[in-house]
Amino acid sequence: MQEKVNVCHSCGKKLFCLGGFFNGVILENKQTYCFDCYDYISKDEKNPQN
Repeated sequence: MQEKVNVCHSCGKKLFCLGGFFNGVILENKQTYCFDCYDYISKDEKNPQN
């Protein structure tokens, strides 16, 4: 079963609940991201460019 839950805060990709599992990431501030965008922003936070 596939149910649309939200969209990625960064790229706008539709995010779904697939068989009871959310196919994205929800941050503490309740913003949702697809896995690709979350990986990208996570790398930026770990390696800031000054």
